[in-house]
Amino acid sequence: MINNRNTFGMSSRYGLLAAGLLALASCSPATNNGSTQASASPAPEIGPALQTVAPEAVGMDSDRLDRVTEAMQGYVDDGLLAGVVTMAARDNKVVHFESVGYRDLESQAPMSNDAIFRIYSMTKPITGVALMILYEEGKFRLSDPVEKYLPELMELQVYAGQDDEGNIITEPQQHKMTIRELMSHTGGLTYGIFAQSPVDSLYQDASLLATDLTLAEFTRRLGEIPLKHQPGSTWEYSVAVDVQGYLVEKLAGQSFGEFLEERIFEPLGMIDTDFHVPEEKASRFAQIYGYDDAGNLAQGEIFPDADFLQDPVFESGGGGLVSTANDYMRFSQMLLNGGELDGVRILAPLTVDLMHRDQTPAAMGGSILGAGGTSFGLDFAIIEDPVEAESYSKGEYYWGGAAGTWFWIDPVENLVFVGMIQQAGPRLPNVRATSKRLLYQSIMEPYGI
Repeated sequence: MINNRNTFGMSSRYGLLAAGLLALASCSPATNNGSTQASASPAPEIGPALQTVAPEAVGMDSDRLDRVTEAMQGYVDDGLLAGVVTMAARDNKVVHFESVGYRDLESQAPMSNDAIFRIYSMTKPITGVALMILYEEGKFRLSDPVEKYLPELMELQVYAGQDDEGNIITEPQQHKMTIRELMSHTGGLTYGIFAQSPVDSLYQDASLLATDLTLAEFTRRLGEIPLKHQPGSTWEYSVAVDVQGYLVEKLAGQSFGEFLEERIFEPLGMIDTDFHVPEEKASRFAQIYGYDDAGNLAQGEIFPDADFLQDPVFESGGGGLVSTANDYMRFSQMLLNGGELDGVRILAPLTVDLMHRDQTPAAMGGSILGAGGTSFGLDFAIIEDPVEAESYSKGEYYWGGAAGTWFWIDPVENLVFVGMIQQAGPRLPNVRATSKRLLYQSIMEPYGI
């Protein structure tokens, strides 16, 4: 049994990736239906941000909130998780910040609140914020064609089937892929790793996500492959956010990493968020685990060639960052505050609101990750119908990462939750649904009813 508990304040490569993606669909649901609320919560109390208070100070119950930690400890004790960090804030105040289990099972290094995690696709909302900073500066319109700024994607063709010899047939785009479609995963791109199709195979053949590519070379290679769908016709999770990272470079005239550091990380005090873990912080870097054939925890990177201890050439806007629970809480609280944290403004309130409105085409087929009651904005999934989505608040926005990290922002109940683990595979417990149910049952003074 692993029963370490640290408390602050209140009491195969493609298979693993696919498991991580499928888990994204459960970022929002809890196991109990809640009420559908359309009303907004009271305006958050601004600054100093994220001081620790008793849960009762913001209408929550301490004993009930402890159930979150108890549940995470249970997963550790059952050998399903190595270690977990969870953090919650309401009304701009931290009410829960705890860690259980181990950062590294082999060395028996305990998990700690300052552990550093591979956040993979939780990089995407950060990239979206970076791009919207440039949107506010008038550098582009959401309706602009992507090729206007990235000539590497000029005149893309669209997959239209195969001939009798198996050769790909293409057709012209019915309209040019727009930046809005790029940011909402409706531009016709794919990922090359979550689905099987002739276009996905071309992505793999081109090694699009190789760590030694520059963003420019990545985009050039992408421009030689046809789109999988007509722009605006289908929602498909894709490399679109890596393209957004290159778009930031082109519009800002500096490297993507430099832009993130200067315009987001440094202003928000996100001191541990980067594209790699420097040597002096390596002792805080959490080990990643899958499951062996017997169902036991086993070390293993999702991407075998990934080395987060080295500064990469490929600064992936779709999945390249490492971070801590506290750093990601600061980023998320900034969004809940309408673009501001501790007197530092990153975006205007209306720009943040634009990001978590449904941006998918009205005539688009299919659904978002097969999740009912869910739409997609600009690099966020959004709860439109809490009953159908088995969630609590209309307008909640969220995402997660392939190594199990997850977060959500609830503007009705005025709260943020961040969860950090480093695991993928068939035995991965539904920490997202569990944490959601247990967090909301601790709220004694709801704003939405």
